[in-house]
Amino acid sequence: MSEAELEGGVRLSAEEIAALDGNWAHHWTPSQVARLLAEVAVPWYVAAGWALDLFRGKQTRKHGDLEIAVPANRFAEIRARFDGYAFDAVSSGRLWRGAAPEVIAATHQTWLRDPRTDDYLLDVFREPHDGDAWICRHDPTIRLPYDAVIRHSADGIPYLAPEFVLLFKSKQVRPKDQADFEETLPHLDPNQRATLTDLLARVHPGHAWLDRL
Repeated sequence: MSEAELEGGVRLSAEEIAALDGNWAHHWTPSQVARLLAEVAVPWYVAAGWALDLFRGKQTRKHGDLEIAVPANRFAEIRARFDGYAFDAVSSGRLWRGAAPEVIAATHQTWLRDPRTDDYLLDVFREPHDGDAWICRHDPTIRLPYDAVIRHSADGIPYLAPEFVLLFKSKQVRPKDQADFEETLPHLDPNQRATLTDLLARVHPGHAWLDRL
């Protein structure tokens, strides 16, 4: 079943989406999740803004949630580590609480919820892959071994390499994405800048960030 064929779920209004900030107020930190997943063999990593903070070695801004990414076909191994919690699927403005397996299989994003409080604690992206090869969600022709895209913080927390984080952020460039780019750019080494340049030229030709790189 494809995402377009999914039935059910709750269509969230703009007001309901805005109100979700309160549900995310107590989200976990990267170090908390790393402890919970310490014995998991799945190649997972912290994504988005938190990943850039791990790269820079300090938290630079407030984050509204915590996002990690895992290979889609190995999500069950991650899910097994969170007994007692619920996983809600979200896609295109719809929310499926306690999502059924077919909904999980057809969507990309999953929110881990504490059913006792309704707090959301973790956002899990289920990413495309081919065995041990990571596949870029924005351009499936970009395929790399996981050890080519995952880095580790000083205390061992896995995170997506900054050049790939910025590639994902380049799609919309919200104010926080532009700020993340500005803050991260001076920390990129020549190889990382070259990789980001090549990726942007390939996925988003003519992107405004290319002039800065």
